[in-house]
Amino acid sequence: MASLKAVASAAVLFLSTATAHFNLVAPPTIGFDEDKEDTGPCGGFTPDFTKTDGVVDFHVGGEPVALKLGHSQANWLFRGTLDQTGASNWTQLFPIVQQSGLGLFCETAIPAPEGWAGKKGVVGVVANAVDGLLYQCATVNFVSGTGSVGSSCTNGSVEAAFVPDSQLSALVDSSSNDTTPSSSSSSTPAGSSPTGSSSPSQTPSGNGGAGLVPVMGGLVSAALLGLFGLALL
Repeated sequence: MASLKAVASAAVLFLSTATAHFNLVAPPTIGFDEDKEDTGPCGGFTPDFTKTDGVVDFHVGGEPVALKLGHSQANWLFRGTLDQTGASNWTQLFPIVQQSGLGLFCETAIPAPEGWAGKKGVVGVVANAVDGLLYQCATVNFVSGTGSVGSSCTNGSVEAAFVPDSQLSALVDSSSNDTTPSSSSSSTPAGSSPTGSSSPSQTPSGNGGAGLVPVMGGLVSAALLGLFGLALL
C-alpha cells in the first residue's frame, strides 16, 4: 500500500497541475487571476482603454503572440474584435493550434484584417485544456506593418500542429471565418487562402522564430509555412 507521504505528494502534484492554466506573455495581458481564467471573454477582466499604458500596438501584418502553458497539452484559439468591451464580434485570426508539452510557445506572426489598422480593439487567446476553456486578453491599437520578434517570443521543447476544435470554433463569428483544418489542408484565417497542402507537426527549438508563421500578401496566406520551416531549424 502506498505511504501517506506518497499519496500526499501525488495529491499536491495533481492539484498544482489542475490549476496551472496559462499566461499571455505578449502582448501583455489585461489581467491574470488563476481562479477566474475560465471566465470569458477575458479571464474575469474587463478591457479598459482609459489605461493608455496598457494599450499596445498590434501590427495587422503579423504580431508575435507569446504564451506559457502549465498543462501538458492545449489547443489555442487566436481571435480579435473591434468591440472594445470584448463582448462580441470576435474574428478568428489564425488556425487553431495544438501545443503538446508544457512551457513556452510563441507564434511569431499572428495577423489581423488589414481594415482594422488605425482602430482600437481586443486580441484574445483561448486555451482548450484538460480543465476546460481558459481566457486571456490584450487591449491593442491595430496598426499597419509587421511586428518585430522580441526576446519574449520563445519556444520551448514542444510540438505544435493545426487541429480542428469545435468548442473553440464556436467562440468566433462563423460567418466571417472558415478556419476548420482537415487532414489535407490548412485552415483559412481571416478570410485568406493557404498555400500549404498538409498538416504536419514539429518540435520547435528555443528559437523565437520557430512559430507557425503565415506569409502575408495583402490577406493572410501560407499559414502552414512555419510548420515546414521548423523542420529546417
